[in-house]
Amino acid sequence: MSETTTAPADPPTSALHLADEFLNRQTPIQRVRAILYRYPAISPAIVLVIAVVVFGVINPRFLAPNNLSLITQQVAVIGTLGVAETLVILTAGIDLSVGAAMVLSSVVIGNAAAGMGVPGILALLIGLVTGLVTGLINGMLVTRLNLPPFIVTLGTLSIFTALTLLLSNGATVQGNKLPDIITWTGSTFHIGVDVTFGVLLMLVLYVVIAFALGRTAWGRHVYAVGDDKEAARLSGIRVNRVLLSVYLVAGAIVAVAAWIQIGRDFGSSPNAAVDANLNAITAVVIGGISLFGGRGNVWGTLLGALIVGVFRNGLALAGLDVLYQTLAVGILVIVAVSIDQWIRKVRK
Repeated sequence: MSETTTAPADPPTSALHLADEFLNRQTPIQRVRAILYRYPAISPAIVLVIAVVVFGVINPRFLAPNNLSLITQQVAVIGTLGVAETLVILTAGIDLSVGAAMVLSSVVIGNAAAGMGVPGILALLIGLVTGLVTGLINGMLVTRLNLPPFIVTLGTLSIFTALTLLLSNGATVQGNKLPDIITWTGSTFHIGVDVTFGVLLMLVLYVVIAFALGRTAWGRHVYAVGDDKEAARLSGIRVNRVLLSVYLVAGAIVAVAAWIQIGRDFGSSPNAAVDANLNAITAVVIGGISLFGGRGNVWGTLLGALIVGVFRNGLALAGLDVLYQTLAVGILVIVAVSIDQWIRKVRK
């Protein structure tokens, strides 16, 4: 009598399902981390809401329309520079020169209009070209010489600052010497609170860049380059071209920030916005943009800029010295980077 062998029966489908569910089970903390990884703007939005509520309770004047208007005006320049910084950081780079490039562009605009008698529109175009040239210099050094963005922009920070002082001779051009179109960004209109056209221009810029990053091939390429440069190159993306385009767009945005800065200060000064570089990076980091590139949303940067403005204003109304305002912002940066490191573990 021969023995027959039977193949082992396949495990029931329900058993496979249970095993798969067990292996992929996530703890509540892991779920939170996964959500924050997918939607990085959530954490700065929560921080902003909490800060507004707390400072509103501490001092009712914080929620007064005039004070809210002041906060928006204060973040207009940093928020605009933050857009430029966001683009660069999304590619896993960094630009330490955005503030210096902005001041250089503003001085060029002011001196062209007041010193050379150039019409306002043409002076703004000259300022735009100046911003584009600063971006081109940074981009060419990064893409053609393969220099680290940190070193390149640290060097151009000093170069742009020196050029600003040379062109201006350290003098400020007052707004009453400039055509109205140049100081237009400082004019206000009323929608419940007084809002400057510079703030409106900043918001339009956010809409445009958010659309470009989220709805165009260029935006997808920017994220791909920041996530994994070599993988992007192997997939057919011309990495250096994308990087150069990012620095050029950042340069154009810097020129827009210069226009807003002139309107806010009612003049162009070589000594304006001395801490703009670090404040722009701070807004980006607090806004959930990963310093390692490839992750984040430009709206997070706007939230980050608002958080910085709210904290500085709220602490000032609470009667704390500017020293503690700076301390609070520094703590926010460290916490934001720590959270980013924690969130990135979701990929491992």
